[in-house]
Amino acid sequence: MNREEALQLIKKYVKNKNSIKHMLAVEVVMRSLAKRFGEPEDKWAVAGLLHDIDMEIVDYRNNEEQHGVVGADILRKEGVEEDIIDAVLAHNAATGKKRETLMEKAIFAVDPLTGLIVASVLVLPEKKIENISTDSVMNRFKEKSFAKGANREVILSCKEMDMDLEEFISVSLLAMQEISEDLEL
Repeated sequence: MNREEALQLIKKYVKNKNSIKHMLAVEVVMRSLAKRFGEPEDKWAVAGLLHDIDMEIVDYRNNEEQHGVVGADILRKEGVEEDIIDAVLAHNAATGKKRETLMEKAIFAVDPLTGLIVASVLVLPEKKIENISTDSVMNRFKEKSFAKGANREVILSCKEMDMDLEEFISVSLLAMQEISEDLEL
């Protein structure tokens, strides 16, 4: 599946503008990580774009183990490659999908980090991603009461990719800054 096909699929299942911006953020970070690791950039990016395709179908706050499973079913029916489907399943630990590949490990850690970065930007007076640094996000990471939904343990799983937290945040922030207009930040 290419990016345009993935975007059409997203538009079919996801209507919330902020949800779509989140998926765009995960997409661009996954692309950046794929480039860093010498992996297939388009495939990783599509996995990032599609990872939350079921977020408006599944009440994941009350039925967490289904988030990703329903998405995988949708993607199978659309003929999406199994390694992308496995990444969608692996992004949510509640599905029980063990993270085996580098892409699966990456998407798991990237998902909450993009939320932490966005939250860190939104508390700035100017709310511009260009005005935030890796150090600022690192400081916000350490504030346990800040952006509680951004699971710190999951973000720290970046170590499964042999990346330390600072490098992971830096790579992710730089990627997200590249699409600041799309993210409206």
